Amino acid sequence: MRKKTLLDQKALWIMLIPVVAYFILFRYLPIAGILIAFKRYSPFRGFLESPWIGFQYFIQFVNSIYFYRVLRNTLLIGVYYIIFAFPIPILLALFLNNVTNSTLKKTYQTITLFPYFVSFVIIAGIVINMLSPSTGVVNRIRELMGLEPIYFMQEPKYFVTIYNLIRIFKESGYEAIVYLAALTTIDPTLYEAARCDGATKFQQLKHITIPAVIPAIVIMLLVRIGRIVSVSFEEVLLLQNSVNLEASEVISTYVYRRGLVGSDFSYATAVGLLETVVALILVITSNTLARRFKSETTLW
Repeated sequence: MRKKTLLDQKALWIMLIPVVAYFILFRYLPIAGILIAFKRYSPFRGFLESPWIGFQYFIQFVNSIYFYRVLRNTLLIGVYYIIFAFPIPILLALFLNNVTNSTLKKTYQTITLFPYFVSFVIIAGIVINMLSPSTGVVNRIRELMGLEPIYFMQEPKYFVTIYNLIRIFKESGYEAIVYLAALTTIDPTLYEAARCDGATKFQQLKHITIPAVIPAIVIMLLVRIGRIVSVSFEEVLLLQNSVNLEASEVISTYVYRRGLVGSDFSYATAVGLLETVVALILVITSNTLARRFKSETTLW
């Protein structure tokens, strides 16, 4: 009966065709391109005729002088985000959930969500101008206070902080929606019963609100751990320059420089594939640990 019902939904199947075609053409077929990571690819000899070299490019990358730097920078940005930026959307969702005035709540949510829809190019341009040592508002304020200007975008030590602060500003409002959705599933009678029993706001938060949002936190954390090494290429590149390259060169930008700029396609593909494998290992490991600790919410 169920099979017959599915077969009868011809309109839905037709609507599904473009989606399936998109994933096949642009997601699954390009996966075959990872083969050049194991070949000495030459555009003149072609994809199939290029000679096999095995894991030579993987070994070359691990033994290169750039391996430690790009791995350190990538992990530092990812871990920094989890420690300092990951809790911000949770706190924002808890704050919005406690705003009783619906108009005020919608206003706050709109203000925090708006940056997500603004292009990172625009935000990066604004930040670079604000931090300019000669015309930036931050250094203007420092000069009025009698302090020397700081070359924020030229100092490698500031890059990770600046990058993650921009991401917090841009993404916190959007990610808070996930936790707000989890909070809407809480039965209001639970709060009423807690207030009747004399529970304080903190006790209600501890025993009702937090347990309701923990499953969403676990899922988001597992996904975020898997993305530790997948730092956004475009966002880093917009803030990157030759001076702060020591702190801003991550795996994705390194792949871009070696692959597209340097035309070393096989080597860049090997590095990108290694990044994907590390991300997969991190997701599997974190999910396994979550299950070991008897978490009721895991990715699988």
